[in-house]
Amino acid sequence: MTDKITALYCRLSQDDMLQGESNSITNQKAILKKYAEDNGFSNHVFYVDDGVSGTTFEREGFKSMMTDVEAGKVGIVITKDLSRLGRDYLKTGELIEMTFPDYDVRYIAINDGVDTLKSENELMAFKNIFNDWYARDTSKKIRAVLKAKGQSGKHLSNPIYGYKHSETDKNLWVIDDEAAEVVRKIFRLCIGGYGPTQIARILTEQGIPTPTAYALSQGRDNGHRNAKLHRWDNKTIAQILEKAEYAGHTVNFRTHVKSYKNKKRVNNPKDEWLIFENTHEPIVTQQEFDLVQELRRNKRRPTKHEEINPFSGICYCADCGKKMYLCRATSLTDEQEHLKCSTYSSDKNACSAHYIRTIVLKEIVLGELNKIVSFVKENEDEFVRAAMDNSVQKQSSELAKCKKKLKEAEKRIAELDRLFTRLYEDNVSDKISDERFSVMSAGYEDEQKKLRASVGELTAFIETAEQKSADVTAFIQVVQKYEHITELTPEIMHELIEKIVVHAPNKSSGHRTQQVEIHYRFNVAVTTAVADSKKYDKKRKAA
Repeated sequence: MTDKITALYCRLSQDDMLQGESNSITNQKAILKKYAEDNGFSNHVFYVDDGVSGTTFEREGFKSMMTDVEAGKVGIVITKDLSRLGRDYLKTGELIEMTFPDYDVRYIAINDGVDTLKSENELMAFKNIFNDWYARDTSKKIRAVLKAKGQSGKHLSNPIYGYKHSETDKNLWVIDDEAAEVVRKIFRLCIGGYGPTQIARILTEQGIPTPTAYALSQGRDNGHRNAKLHRWDNKTIAQILEKAEYAGHTVNFRTHVKSYKNKKRVNNPKDEWLIFENTHEPIVTQQEFDLVQELRRNKRRPTKHEEINPFSGICYCADCGKKMYLCRATSLTDEQEHLKCSTYSSDKNACSAHYIRTIVLKEIVLGELNKIVSFVKENEDEFVRAAMDNSVQKQSSELAKCKKKLKEAEKRIAELDRLFTRLYEDNVSDKISDERFSVMSAGYEDEQKKLRASVGELTAFIETAEQKSADVTAFIQVVQKYEHITELTPEIMHELIEKIVVHAPNKSSGHRTQQVEIHYRFNVAVTTAVADSKKYDKKRKAA
């Protein structure tokens, strides 16, 4: 015997826990210690991995043991059985037959009768394969359980930042007020025109704990052990802004693991996700979430100016349809700051500048917004009628009738299917002639074809009417938040306005004017105004 370490290696996975106390770390330690003492193996050291699968060798205890093996400090490695060392038969076989002998390490698996010093065990390779098969079979069963759970609409993960487990039902997520307020702040900042990098900087400067730091302060471990605790990351912000869970929905099967051996997670295509709506209390409204997704699709690079211009990213050229660039610099005064066509900026022959000063545009938009806010508050019913599409409005009173017709048509189609079956049976049993069968079945088929076409039209009309009604209602709910708007902010602009279209200037009257179209969100209205810089300048001088 030498003074080298006798490595007593213990491993327990979540699956092993289901088998009872026999595989517990405590039981393994007792068995290994007794065996070492009974056989005169001194200087024993425990290496432990608790809660780690045997299909991976990325285990802290195992890696620590292998570091000592490679340093020549270990003389013997002892495990309770072969499966404790690992359940990957290729890697386990390589360890026992190649790696350990290279470092003159004796390996013993007590329950499997393996001792590399005494003799070769011909059955060892088969036992390693059986251990691998066991891991494969267990993984398959677990995946089946998770798939069934995910398809039923239950959460497959622990609560995300902003939520926590319900005290009465562990499958239910409830709002964590402190973290939820931070999530709302992040969404508000995004709607206000800030990007993930800017939001991360703001939260860091305000000393708001990161999700990992907050979880640790609550006595929880969110699994992100390498995360920076005192500095928010733009990727974290982007992930929060993209999660539909914050609007109250459950999203399952976003990712999958490559295999039971390779635990690396891979993103699934979005069409493979399963989304269950309204499964828990939302932190942000659906309108806020949808608006943020739209803003993220049209995200802009952060500017050098701290102030976010309300027109950034929503103004378009009427002629080429491209976005208009915001031209601002420290050398330009507020009176000189302006927008111009992006096509013209790159090719002066492809379009005209469509130049318009932001201070003039701001006055126009502010006036039009207050008009529509006032009109909606004072004449809501009239606004609803005006906002509804003419074809939908004309038939909106018939919506109930359409739904009734749809139900009757679907019922008749099902009835015709039964008549077809009965007619066929009567023809087979010679109750009706082939000629009569052909005439009657052709009539039924023609009626069913017309009914199916009618069902398609009715369904499309009902869906269009209901969606339009929902859009108008959503717009009214946003408008109700405001009394009189005195200042344009990115948040107000993004909540109420879809886009602004700027036409080329008109100088036929002797001075420069421009037509501006304001398209409101949800396609509820479009207003047109005329930008007259001369009138604005006179008004400013008079003031």
